[in-house]
Amino acid sequence: QVQLVESGGGLVQPGGSLRLSCAASGRIVSIEAMAWYRQTPGNQRELVATVTGSGYTHYADSDDGRFTISRDSTKNTLYLQMNSLRPEDTAVYKCNVGGTYRSGAVISKFNSWGQGTQVTVSS
Repeated sequence: QVQLVESGGGLVQPGGSLRLSCAASGRIVSIEAMAWYRQTPGNQRELVATVTGSGYTHYADSDDGRFTISRDSTKNTLYLQMNSLRPEDTAVYKCNVGGTYRSGAVISKFNSWGQGTQVTVSS
């Protein structure tokens, strides 16, 4: 299967920046889409942004230009640059990747989630 490992979360003061990473590993054949979600206790998981295999990006309706999603297709790695962070951005951020992988002679679809990385914005 395909595993995702996230990194880059932590504690940051309001107005600060963080860059999250999500590295996908396994016998990946192709990636169709990669996305960042976030979730706070008691709330539903919400989409932050997506990027397709062709590089098309889409942001949540609530986006105000502070976040930028990007990917390095050579490394199968997804990024989220977060600037001007606010306390309300505090959440567990999880990446989601969908595509195809090879298992022997068989190519199958996958949809994997990372374990999540905590982002806390507080003074």
